[in-house]
Amino acid sequence: MDLLNTLVEKGLRRELPTREEALAVLATTDDELLDVVAAAGKVRRQWFGRRVKLNYLVNLKSGLCPEDCSYCSQRLGSKAGILKYTWLKADEASKAAAAGVAGGAKRVCLVASGRGPTDKDVDRVTKTIEAIKEGNEGVEVCACLGLLTDGQAERLKAAGADAYNHNLNTSEATYGGITTTHTYADRVETVQQAQAAGLSACSGLIAGMGESDEDLVDVVFALRALDPDSVPVNFLIPFEGTPLAKEWHLTPQKALRILAMVRFVCPDVEVRLAGGREVHLRTMQPLALHLANSIFLGDYLTSEGQAGQADLEMIADAGFEVEGADTTTLPEHRSAGVCGSGGGCGSEGAAGGGCHDDASAADEASEVPAVPGARQDLVTVRRRGAGTELAPNA
Repeated sequence: MDLLNTLVEKGLRRELPTREEALAVLATTDDELLDVVAAAGKVRRQWFGRRVKLNYLVNLKSGLCPEDCSYCSQRLGSKAGILKYTWLKADEASKAAAAGVAGGAKRVCLVASGRGPTDKDVDRVTKTIEAIKEGNEGVEVCACLGLLTDGQAERLKAAGADAYNHNLNTSEATYGGITTTHTYADRVETVQQAQAAGLSACSGLIAGMGESDEDLVDVVFALRALDPDSVPVNFLIPFEGTPLAKEWHLTPQKALRILAMVRFVCPDVEVRLAGGREVHLRTMQPLALHLANSIFLGDYLTSEGQAGQADLEMIADAGFEVEGADTTTLPEHRSAGVCGSGGGCGSEGAAGGGCHDDASAADEASEVPAVPGARQDLVTVRRRGAGTELAPNA
């Protein structure tokens, strides 16, 4: 396909595709799917080889969030039967993190529900970061605490945080239909605050909330313009008890096309296969490794993931290797700080919380029909690991 040849050439040059080209990737047929994966895989291998970076989530504070994000099982008014607990102590969080590191994780993502941290909350998290760094040499720590206020990003950086996550989640045009308690602009501002403090920015999206292909392209182009180092791609986990519980629109093939589009638009960025991969990709997960160079190991914030050992076996069986702590994830031109924090590395001017949002549900007026074969039985509430007495899945 001329389209795919063009996109590969642009990806190898770090050149931004056109919106029409990105939309065309999403419009390809199932018969063309393997060609799409193979083409995007060339771009992935150019910048990241066959390495897969493992990340591990620690939910520091679960549930009881005052925000009304429709996709989230921890939202205000959620009836999902998730774990609810207040802040883990530093030693508890460090112990949970150590389990992920022992399983092969290179980065630990510390997440707390809520609109954003108070200064006292930042004190708690800085102690936790210090404890994790002390006990796990070489580990990266990413904080995900919601909307930041002045000086908080700098304090997290000083405590040893390497990165900050705050996802855009969906397009600016549709954001008000998903969340009303904060704005899309609030989220953009927090990502920019993290970058200004010298933290590596991590910001991504949630697919499957009833959005259009145009919305998906809009949010990915907006992410390219923000120029985060990591782009997590979440697929909605429709929890019962949330507004989007009936939103089952994704097929494994659609999920792969979305990942390919993200790779073409963000060729040299860490694309992370995040929440919902087990539910929506299912047995097609190994193909996604040809598109994404990073995954979460084990469980998520409020839902259970694939067994950690199964993740490792999948990576090995697909011919990939786990990225070591002594390896720099990003290509040299990004890790050396050549790219700025605004225009998108190699770009031509493309125009709030949850390190992985356990995406839960969308616009009740959505006219997108649920796809046949949706596996609702694969949505399992997390009952182990952080906040419990049971061993974590890592």
